[in-house]
Amino acid sequence: MRVAIAGAGAVGRSIAGELLENGHDVLLIDKNPNSISVERVPMAEWLLADACEITSLDEAALQRCHVVIAATGDDKVNLVVSLLAKTEYGVPRVVARVNNPKNEWLFNESWGVDVAVSTPRLMSALVEEAVSVGDLVRLMRFSQGNANLVELTLAADTELVGTRVGDVSWPADTALVTIIREGRVLVPGKDDTLEGGDELLFVAAQEREEELEDLLSAVSGAQ
Repeated sequence: MRVAIAGAGAVGRSIAGELLENGHDVLLIDKNPNSISVERVPMAEWLLADACEITSLDEAALQRCHVVIAATGDDKVNLVVSLLAKTEYGVPRVVARVNNPKNEWLFNESWGVDVAVSTPRLMSALVEEAVSVGDLVRLMRFSQGNANLVELTLAADTELVGTRVGDVSWPADTALVTIIREGRVLVPGKDDTLEGGDELLFVAAQEREEELEDLLSAVSGAQ
């Protein structure tokens, strides 16, 4: 898979390193000569250019990329890169970094963004996830389909404990993706039973989140 990353700062280089370790081809683009540190990510391609310029993206052959990641520290730049990648080059998957949570509402399909990653929101969500039991925590927003990745740790006294996954009437437009149990990642099958302390990861439509939380938080014996 060919991936172009706009922004060769610490975030961009870290992402590039992970992708290269997983066998992908990576191109790092940055207009700041001080950010072009080939020795830090020697396996990547490097391009000194402004990722907001069509001529630069032509040089980068963005039309050959499977994924574009807008990872600069400037939200305006990330939005422009995302829009150009999607509308001018038809890149199938565009991921954008949100630096200021107040701008998160802009990072949607109208600007070409498939997945928006807000570091402050993600850090906050991880803190909530670490301390919350029985509360739904939103980890990530997907622009396509208005869906979110959400997590809930199942309390031991909820009605669903001991219930088979296939017997649960899940809300529409929700999918149980993973169960994390005692450090193990389980792909849920219909015959698997839910246990207290399970971390449940769902992809769910935003309008179904409240219904999903109510279902997962219902206490056994509650009237």
